[in-house]
Amino acid sequence: MIPVIVSVGLFGILGGLLRFATGYWVTAHYPRHFFMGTLAVNIVGCLVIGYLYGAFLTRPDAPLYLKAGLIVGFVGGLTTFSSFSLDTLRLLDNGQVPLAIGYAVASVFGGLLATWAGLYLTKL
Repeated sequence: MIPVIVSVGLFGILGGLLRFATGYWVTAHYPRHFFMGTLAVNIVGCLVIGYLYGAFLTRPDAPLYLKAGLIVGFVGGLTTFSSFSLDTLRLLDNGQVPLAIGYAVASVFGGLLATWAGLYLTKL
């Protein structure tokens, strides 16, 4: 069990650092569109989790530390549903209701579509 815990922790650090770097870069270059970093990591994270899930379905012999490290650690560290919720509320607080609604719809449906696409890629 220790290798699984270490793997989740290390991959979680990588996912969290990538999420931070993406948000930092977007905010530095497009401060009015601060929420796009969160949207990007959520969509990419959904694509990656769909792909990994499908890939691991075809490789049931893959070690648990690798499965958990990549899915729970890396993708869990990368995706940011709580940040998504806060970004949506910030947009609403700023009176940007249509943008907040569009962002929420794009996040939810874009995430679902990306997860499906990632899973589909494993079947090609």
